[in-house]
Amino acid sequence: MNQPLTTTTLTPARQAEFDRLQSKLVPLWKQIGRSDPGGPIQGDNTVVVVPSLTADIEFPATKLQAYEQRFLFLLFLLRQPRLRMIYVTSLPVRPSIVNYYLDTLPGVIPSSARKRLDFVSLEDGSPTPLTQKLLDRPHMIVHIRSLIPDVDRAHVVPFNTTDLERELALQMGVPMYAADPAFYAFGTKSGARRVFAEVGVPYPLGQEDLFSEAALIEAVAQMRAEKPTLKKVIVKLNEGVAGMGNATVDLRPLPPPGASDEAAALRQALQDMIFEVPEVTYASYMSRLQEGGAIVEELIAGRAFTSPSAQLRITPLGEVEMLSTHDQILGGPTGQSFLGSRFPAQGEYAWPIMAAAQKIGRRLADEGVLGRFAVDFVVVQDEEDRWQPYAIEINLRKGGTTAPFLTLQYLTDGRYDAEASVFTTVRGDVKCYVSSDHVESLAYRVFTPDRLFDIVSQRRLHYDHASQTGIILHMLSDVGGSGQFGATAIADSHQAADALYRRFLDILEEEVQFCQLPVTIQAKG
Repeated sequence: MNQPLTTTTLTPARQAEFDRLQSKLVPLWKQIGRSDPGGPIQGDNTVVVVPSLTADIEFPATKLQAYEQRFLFLLFLLRQPRLRMIYVTSLPVRPSIVNYYLDTLPGVIPSSARKRLDFVSLEDGSPTPLTQKLLDRPHMIVHIRSLIPDVDRAHVVPFNTTDLERELALQMGVPMYAADPAFYAFGTKSGARRVFAEVGVPYPLGQEDLFSEAALIEAVAQMRAEKPTLKKVIVKLNEGVAGMGNATVDLRPLPPPGASDEAAALRQALQDMIFEVPEVTYASYMSRLQEGGAIVEELIAGRAFTSPSAQLRITPLGEVEMLSTHDQILGGPTGQSFLGSRFPAQGEYAWPIMAAAQKIGRRLADEGVLGRFAVDFVVVQDEEDRWQPYAIEINLRKGGTTAPFLTLQYLTDGRYDAEASVFTTVRGDVKCYVSSDHVESLAYRVFTPDRLFDIVSQRRLHYDHASQTGIILHMLSDVGGSGQFGATAIADSHQAADALYRRFLDILEEEVQFCQLPVTIQAKG
């Protein structure tokens, strides 16, 4: 079972030690902040990748390991000639998958890059978070440290940051490029709503810090009194990720606000709410709500609806940098689960959401938050065709949009113009993509990673450096077990990226049919 994200407070001495470690990132930033090979780097720089996923929900062990390999796009950083990388996983990564990423590196001899890459496998396939596995094996921490040529020129890159990652950084004596988990509250649903209110960014009608069924019923009643036309609300667990802590409540059958039987009707409506994860029960959901808290907010609706996000980073120098915007691809029982993204977000609202996210970023930077973060929005079109954004979530971690964007950036040396909502490569070409971690079908279990490599190569879908277009695959380790993996389709426009992605899916269906054809084996003699 994964662990809750709630952070604990360090002793003053331990916190001072962690702060001292983090201060090392300031002189290192000249190298950490670069994505292009540029000129020669003055001195070695070592990146220790610990792609551990810690959440308050349970993931199958095989899915956790697939997410660990989600970060293999960071191998593209080996374009930097003096950079070394140590990549930690629970189980070994298939050599053919490593070769796939290294062979995709532009302008670098793969064998040269391989010399600067060390994989450390813990040979532990349990569902325990990777960082916890490391902390349970102090000798492996010593081993990883021994692989670093200069610990004063090294940093840890985690997936999300909890007490575990902070403790690992302290035991290794190496800073981590990510937010101190002391700032955990800003990334909860309740904490985000408080930040939105402080900086004056529009957000949905609702209430936060709810820790009981009674509090939830009272909150919805107050919302109905304030806005009697409410039709649906969403309950969100404070620590839910990718929409998996969400549930939708239909208010339309209820009596008028303030009616004598309203409370009883609300209780029944809650018990009938639709969970984004179908396996969740009302009892288990309310138990998690009582432990970690939740919010309830209006389900925003309009003439047109979309759910974009803005990605930024706060540097060790305290600067807030605008990185990207995406239109999220959502699915699941109520359309709340993150399935993928389109980059960049549509120009009509891309800059407004980034401008709002900047305000949030400055507030976080003032607190001392560090690293990448994202702000999720819902955007609706009013009767006058104006787009109105509402901020709904702050993710103080690398999310589903981080990997495809950095893949594109590392491969093309391009930059995103936030005001124009356009990504341009170093050659001056415009690029877009569609990306998903959920290319999935039980039928895809017939594939192996090597077979998928053959498919994209033989069908001329593989990423081509000349045109800077094509398919990049990821999360391949469990395709034979679950039939799920990921893909990013990079092209010159939104329409071309969509077409390339659809073509790839069509080809997969053709290949599935081919793999399922009966084979006749004739005996010799």
